[in-house]
Amino acid sequence: MNAEIKRGSLEMVAAMLISGSIGWFVLMSGQPVINVVFWRCVIGALVLLVVCALLGQLKRDCLTRATLLLAIAGGVALVVNWLLLFAAYSYASISIATAVYNTQPFMLVGLGALFLGEKLTARKLLWLLLAFIGMVLVVLAQPNLPGGQKHYLWGILLSLGAAFFYALMALAAKHLKGMPPHLIALIQATVGGVMLLPFFDFHAQANSAQWGILATLGIVHTGLMYVLLYGAIQKLPTHLTGSLSFIYPIAAVGVDWLAFDHHLAVLQFAGAAMILLAAAGMNLLGERSMRRLRQGKSLV
Repeated sequence: MNAEIKRGSLEMVAAMLISGSIGWFVLMSGQPVINVVFWRCVIGALVLLVVCALLGQLKRDCLTRATLLLAIAGGVALVVNWLLLFAAYSYASISIATAVYNTQPFMLVGLGALFLGEKLTARKLLWLLLAFIGMVLVVLAQPNLPGGQKHYLWGILLSLGAAFFYALMALAAKHLKGMPPHLIALIQATVGGVMLLPFFDFHAQANSAQWGILATLGIVHTGLMYVLLYGAIQKLPTHLTGSLSFIYPIAAVGVDWLAFDHHLAVLQFAGAAMILLAAAGMNLLGERSMRRLRQGKSLV
């Protein structure tokens, strides 16, 4: 393993472990979800502004009107994704919300087929079917949660909504090639702060510990995490990036178990495992497809 791959792998692992802990910070903040996302955007934007300035990315030639509008649209989708996912934690647990959220690759496949003319191959459909079966198992599970089944199903719907809006953001990002990724993240975080300001709950008071949690969400889970993630993506081959990304849901399940003693029921575990397996298969399929394209081979 060369030095660049090793460094990129360490950055990716760190980014995924940070992502896996975000649910604990959201729940322990004791703040309304809108306030949590607002402060994440504002503090994260300040960190990313410094990063972009140090990297020399604050240049007018990095942006055109079209790319700016697309980055803003992606920012709106990303913020809605955060709102829905963070809300889902309180309804369906961090573990289940994260597992269901990992249906996002299939949302992106569907959007790509609808709007980019991308072909739905037999392999993609098989992985999609496996993820769907996993989703059915998760829905059929009888959770041991205070709100009961209706509470649980609402959490699943919120997680699916979050996955859909993440896919919309990813679709927008596909058209921003050549634009510095840290600058995209800065624009998205800034959009989030402006977008959520009218809905901010000024009556929700935070103590010093809660302010520390909110600051961590902005500095570590947004600013630092984006720097690590984009640094890793630039250094690693796609298949390794996809493989290491599954540290995130595993870490989230671990945090949920250690912090809140949430244990997955048999059906929940089986369904979550099938969803993650299907998502992993889709990632590996994407890498194989790229190799075949480069070699001039069929993608069937």
